[in-house]
Amino acid sequence: MRPLRYSINVTLDGCCDHRGPVPDEDMFRHAVENLERADALLFGRVTYEMMEAAWRLPARPGAWPDWMGPFARTIDAARKYVVSSTLDRVDWNAELVRGDLGAAVQRLKREPGKGLFVGGVKLPLALAELGLIDEYEFVVHPCVAGHGPTLFAGLSKRIDLTLVSRLEFGSGAVAMRYAPKR
Repeated sequence: MRPLRYSINVTLDGCCDHRGPVPDEDMFRHAVENLERADALLFGRVTYEMMEAAWRLPARPGAWPDWMGPFARTIDAARKYVVSSTLDRVDWNAELVRGDLGAAVQRLKREPGKGLFVGGVKLPLALAELGLIDEYEFVVHPCVAGHGPTLFAGLSKRIDLTLVSRLEFGSGAVAMRYAPKR
C-alpha cells in the first residue's frame, strides 16, 4: 500500500500562510526530494489552484530564481488528484476526486507505487480525522507570522506521533518527520 505523506511549512506560532516563511535553496531542494518520494500529489481545490498559478510551466522569464527550477519542473510534471465538489474540471496532469473521501483515498493508497503526497490545510485535517496520513512533516520556520490559518484547527481527537527524522536548514528552519503511533 502506498503511504500518504503530508508536509507543510509552519511558523513558530503555528501559522501556515504561504507568504510567511522566506524560501531558500536548501528548502526547495528538500521539497523536490519529498516530491520524488511520491507517484502523485493530492490537493484540495484551494491548494491546487494556488500551486497551479505559481508553478505551472512555462513560466515567464525571471518568474523565480534558477534554483527554484527543479521544484517547478517536478511539481509541473507530477500526477495530481484534486478533491473538490465545486470544480467542474481540472487539467495540469490532474484528475478530480469526488464522493466519499475516505474510500477514494483508500483506493489511491492501494494502487502500486512509492506514495502519495498531500499539502494544504483543510484536506489534511479531513485526512487526519480519517486516520489516513502515514507520515507528517512540519517544516518549522524561525519566525512568528501572527496571521494565517493554523494547523489542524478543529481536530476532534488527539493524534500521537513518533519522531522519525529531523533536518536543520541553514536558515534556521527545521524539518521534522513524524509517524502516527498505531
